[in-house]
Amino acid sequence: MPMSYELFIGLRYLKAKRKQFFISIITIISIAGVFLGVMALIIVLAVMNGFEKDIKEKILGTYSHIILLKHGEGGISNYSGLIEQVKGYERVVSASPFIYNQVMLTSKANVSGVVIRGIDPDSAVEVTNIGRAIMEGSLSDLKEQGGDGAVAGIIIGRELARHLGTFLNEPVTVISPMGTITPMGMVPRMKQFKVVGIFNVGMYEYDSSLAFISLNDAQRFFDMGDAVTGIEIKVDDVYRAKEVAGIIQRDLGLPYWTKDWMEMNKNLFSALRMEKVIMFIILFLIVFVAAFNIVGTLIMVVMEKNKDIAILKSMGASARSIMKVFILEGLIIGTVGTILGALSGMLAAVNMETISDCVERVLGLEVFPGDVYYLDRFPSELNPIDVLIIVIVALMLCFLATLYPSWKASRLDPVEALRYE
Repeated sequence: MPMSYELFIGLRYLKAKRKQFFISIITIISIAGVFLGVMALIIVLAVMNGFEKDIKEKILGTYSHIILLKHGEGGISNYSGLIEQVKGYERVVSASPFIYNQVMLTSKANVSGVVIRGIDPDSAVEVTNIGRAIMEGSLSDLKEQGGDGAVAGIIIGRELARHLGTFLNEPVTVISPMGTITPMGMVPRMKQFKVVGIFNVGMYEYDSSLAFISLNDAQRFFDMGDAVTGIEIKVDDVYRAKEVAGIIQRDLGLPYWTKDWMEMNKNLFSALRMEKVIMFIILFLIVFVAAFNIVGTLIMVVMEKNKDIAILKSMGASARSIMKVFILEGLIIGTVGTILGALSGMLAAVNMETISDCVERVLGLEVFPGDVYYLDRFPSELNPIDVLIIVIVALMLCFLATLYPSWKASRLDPVEALRYE
């Protein structure tokens, strides 16, 4: 298929002659602007997607999709029958009882406030991934400890173990501020546990402030009898958790109530979504500025090619054809920049872990500290839909940027243009 003369002329105008070298520099800058804008957008959105996905996996690996609680004091006493009832709901995969409380954890070297969870080692693995996160010891060791005369077992996070200076099989003391009342006042409840496991979820907040003991040990320590704090529920589709939670709460009624994983982490995910939108808008402005560079480039080309435009019109070229020449020239600039930016952005996005490691080695700095960003690695999740949207928006902006200069070129009067030539 032969090339149209409008495209041929547009391509020729991109090639600089010696006296038009400055215009060529401006053209390169325009391409670079689009390239950098598109690349930055793809990389940042990929990192934001990866960050959100990684946090979601860490949360859902440590906590269940839904928790069932009871208003008032005393917890849930008839939890065995309630678990069987909950398991009968559609989409519910499994359920497990838990006890939740805040305590102080002390060792020979240090002290730390932690959240302690009493779990059933057998059923807990069916609702969370905590068993797979244990790097030393085993979740099954919890049920082998405890009992009369034996030291109960406890599993703590890697960062918490570092803070306490504690290793596997070493003792720690759990102190609950909710103690017993004596003539001398409130006496905190204390008990020694043995570290039977150390887990690494990969999320600093959990690894530094979470500990697990067996359900029976928790009931004895907190003097709860046969009651539990609540029931953890796992469903087959995490995005249907809210729907299932609503059905369970509606059927059970008061005093029971449910919370799904999105509701429990609403502030975190809302902040992530807001940050993603803001970053998209900010980086989108880079592409917008690059589009303005295309406007400037085409205006300069139109001014430089006044004589050529006049000659083309004198030879019978229509205003539409003249307009098409400069639209195609601008689109070529925008398309080259967009394609290069998209390819570079996708290549960088899928290799962010390697790039961050190289930057850390060269600069000697920790680019992604876990205690600040929750995670222990640099996440990146390339979404093809995001890339497609960015490419389409960038090309649309570049097209819109060509309209005014092209329209001005098409309105040029050949008589006026050639009068002083």
